Amino acid sequence: MGKAGREALAVCSEKSMGIGITIWDVDTGDHLLHIPTCASPSHGFLCLRNHFLVASQIHRHGSVGGGAIFIWPLNKPQLPLRSYPVEAIGPLSCTKDGIYLAGGALSGNAYLWEIASGRLLKTWHAHDKSLNCLLFSNDDSLLVSGSNDGMICVWSIISLLDTEDSGSLPSLLHYSSEHRSSVTGLLNTSGSSSSVLVSSSLDGTCKVWDFVSGRLIQTQVYPLAITAIVLDPGEQLLFCGKDQPVVLKEHNGAITALAFSESGLISASEDCAIYMWDVVNWVIIRKFNHRKGAVTNMTVIPQSSLLSVSNHPRISNQFHVSLLDKYPLPANSCKGKITLPSSSYSFKEKHISLDFRSTDSLNQHISDFEKDGTPAALQMKVETCIENRIWATRMTEHVMEMNKHLQSSLLDLMQCRLLWPTEIDTPTSRKRKMLKIESPLLQGREEEPQSLT
Repeated sequence: MGKAGREALAVCSEKSMGIGITIWDVDTGDHLLHIPTCASPSHGFLCLRNHFLVASQIHRHGSVGGGAIFIWPLNKPQLPLRSYPVEAIGPLSCTKDGIYLAGGALSGNAYLWEIASGRLLKTWHAHDKSLNCLLFSNDDSLLVSGSNDGMICVWSIISLLDTEDSGSLPSLLHYSSEHRSSVTGLLNTSGSSSSVLVSSSLDGTCKVWDFVSGRLIQTQVYPLAITAIVLDPGEQLLFCGKDQPVVLKEHNGAITALAFSESGLISASEDCAIYMWDVVNWVIIRKFNHRKGAVTNMTVIPQSSLLSVSNHPRISNQFHVSLLDKYPLPANSCKGKITLPSSSYSFKEKHISLDFRSTDSLNQHISDFEKDGTPAALQMKVETCIENRIWATRMTEHVMEMNKHLQSSLLDLMQCRLLWPTEIDTPTSRKRKMLKIESPLLQGREEEPQSLT
């Protein structure tokens, strides 16, 4: 179906579960694929490692998908993997390596899952108002959350991975209440020496922060509410979508989503129209027909992800997803799937798959098999030991890598502190520090953010 090097545009709406997901060829506008049964709120749709689409489902009374998270494999047609968290999830974000998935709820609670096993590693009350946006830093060491009251919080992933107490409050590195209205977008850059965060809000501002110290670098004020933001591929220009079209006058409603492909800027609006733009001449390159409802989410994916399994022999063996747990597991529990050979049972020519949720349950099954004198007991012990060691090794490597990034960030912060002029610690300055995030000045960025719509 797909061709190497070419891109596809995947979009979805929150209007109705029946609208689903539509995927087009970016270069030709041809319809490539339709995935039924999806209605995702803003920031609730993402592509996981270019092999899976993940979407939170809108929470409506009587809605079939209310409070669910659906996962679809792109390389073969099948029903989605449907997980049902304890409450409805809105925004989603995943780490670059696809190991962890974060979700935010209307209650202000946040959740962190390990995707391969489905384990709910952490749940905590992140904000007093509903979460609108979630974003992992480029090195996956930090998680940023933005809420309906304009608050932005930065969390340490190391503290989130503390599975000994999954219900405790993780370490809050920075927070900001600079925005006076709902946060509508979060972006980060990867090209500069220090990671930079960009936030937008319905208060008509875009703000630039430094991830290391959290200091506010720049504020760009607009006359209208900002509803969507995106950076160009070179990370030099910031494009902002507004409540009313200003530059993109072909749209007849507020901009709901923005994305960039190799061919140009893509915009979606409340008028249900989707356009691709030449950002130099501001002319429409292509129009995508989507008359089923206003698009709330867009993502650009490689068309090669849509190839059949026969053309992707390694994909299914390299990465797996599981049902997401509703509740955190106890600290001493394990979750794994063990396949027993048919010779261990009277059932012939079959394989039996058992899903164990606790160490006690697994040990009891092993003990029963040992009493029966079957070889399955030894196989279960070996497979369980291997699985636990693989998980422990992966967690150790991940934590060590994040420690390395945090050490580097700490050295950068110490250097910045030495270079900053000494401030008089007055009650006014102390109050100002409590109200906003601090960070060093951004260097090497002379371009002003640009407004699109």
